Amino acid sequence: MKNILSPLKLTLISVSLLCSAFTSTAQADLLDDIKVKGEIIIATEARFAPFEMLEGGKIVGYSKDIIDEILKDLPNVKLTQLDLPFQGILAGLSAERYDFVATTLTITKERSEKYAFTYPISSAAIAILKRKGDDRIMKPEDMEGMVIGTQAGSAHNVVIDNFEKETLLATGSGYKSIKKFTDYNEAYAALASRRVDLVPQALPNLAPIIKERPDMFEVVEPAFGPETYYSWVGRKDKNSATLVQFFSDGIEKLQKSYRKAAS
Repeated sequence: MKNILSPLKLTLISVSLLCSAFTSTAQADLLDDIKVKGEIIIATEARFAPFEMLEGGKIVGYSKDIIDEILKDLPNVKLTQLDLPFQGILAGLSAERYDFVATTLTITKERSEKYAFTYPISSAAIAILKRKGDDRIMKPEDMEGMVIGTQAGSAHNVVIDNFEKETLLATGSGYKSIKKFTDYNEAYAALASRRVDLVPQALPNLAPIIKERPDMFEVVEPAFGPETYYSWVGRKDKNSATLVQFFSDGIEKLQKSYRKAAS
């Protein structure tokens, strides 16, 4: 895994105005409890490169790099990081099975009503992954009549559905069908085997796919849908507020450091 400085310069974004909108200023107990206990339990879905993935049975990626840097401010706290299915990860947070979720989540209004988001870690602008040389798909509007592959439970599905309703159906017909998979790796495999025609996904996630399989895949731009962002979440209660603020402050601190280094 490369040093955190290189990838984070590309993925961390300047969204200072959003910070106050997605974090709480209330005083809380969970962070103090973690310090006393000497352990923090964080849930992750390690199937979302380049942010979270598995190498040699260990969770690695940009998000892990960020976590490790931030937790240097809790030197006596052990990190226990769980690799869990995406579809149940927020429900587990609500049920207090772990302290925090550091998996790459799109900030949405619906989620922000239930969970406390940290300072965003990256843009989540959505583009199209297609098979290399497939000239049928040259722009987002060419998704009309195509079989779409995506991940079940992903917030990207709202963008995909809205694009069909507001753009495609307004002038013609919609998608042929949408196939939803357990994770995006399955969707990429379906694209390679021609079971789907394309996979809409956030641009930061598509970069490593193209790097690994330049002979198989290519990206169609521009991005489509509204500008969106990736973030992490904690519970939206008084006990969790200072923990969410701790991670928000850590992300913002890293961002300022890398912007200064890049200037």
